[in-house]
Amino acid sequence: MEPRLQAADLGFFAALAMAGSLSGAARELRITTAAVSKRLSQMETRLGLPLVNRTTRRMSLTVEGETVLRHARSILAEMADLEQQLGTSRSTPSGLLRVNATLGFGRSHIGPLISRFAQQYPQVDVQLQLSVDPPSLSDDAFDVCIRFGPPPDARVIARKIASNQRLLCASPAYIARHGEPKTTADLARHNFISIRQGGEAYGVIKLIRGRHGKTETIKTRGNLTTNDGSIAVQWALDGHGILMRAEWDIRNPLRQGQLVHLLPQHHTPDADIYAVYPAQHKSAARVRAFVDFVAEVFRPAKP
Repeated sequence: MEPRLQAADLGFFAALAMAGSLSGAARELRITTAAVSKRLSQMETRLGLPLVNRTTRRMSLTVEGETVLRHARSILAEMADLEQQLGTSRSTPSGLLRVNATLGFGRSHIGPLISRFAQQYPQVDVQLQLSVDPPSLSDDAFDVCIRFGPPPDARVIARKIASNQRLLCASPAYIARHGEPKTTADLARHNFISIRQGGEAYGVIKLIRGRHGKTETIKTRGNLTTNDGSIAVQWALDGHGILMRAEWDIRNPLRQGQLVHLLPQHHTPDADIYAVYPAQHKSAARVRAFVDFVAEVFRPAKP
């Protein structure tokens, strides 16, 4: 009797879910869209359950499909780790590496870094996904996540790869028109560029005077809001208002004088950059190699 679920189904369904569409999966698997549809239908027929809701424009997983995907990802990851532990690949990174990073930082830093990593480790297949909000660390959808701030889940490994802080900044043109704030009280009369991301409070910033001063919560106002950090930086460069942004994202404009660091005697809560990965993946050579590579790239240059 043919088993209802076959080992090859797991990789196929994980690729389909990652691609987000039948046509995307066809490109990923290098087969036709019709072949993807047929294979999915055969899989659903054997299981006797619909796994995917199909519409003309998009597809989504059913509850049963989500269950299959969760277990497929876990099993595939364990198989890859087992293969590395049993063979010479334990010391030679190989296999699939799934990486997640935030949109702006991932686009400007992690994407180029992966290009260099792939040249050094050609046997590793890297899938990079960028997202506004950090993904859940419990569903095993990614091997490594690059994120700002330590994760709240103690069951994962978090390795600090770079120091980082958020800075208040504005363009010289904006300062020339509206003046430079000298105290936190001055911020009330300034226009702010806001970024809506994740569960962070909207229209509120926190500043700490000195290293051990009292945290001050400040309500801001402004006429421009976005969920994309790159757009917000461009608006600040165009002189529309004050922006609070991670140092890594505005380092070059600050060095070039296109943006000015405001209230430098204050700082914000830590937003250091971490590489986060599940504890069960710590022995995988591909994960160790990638995290070490990221840490080396971001290591501060010696003076």
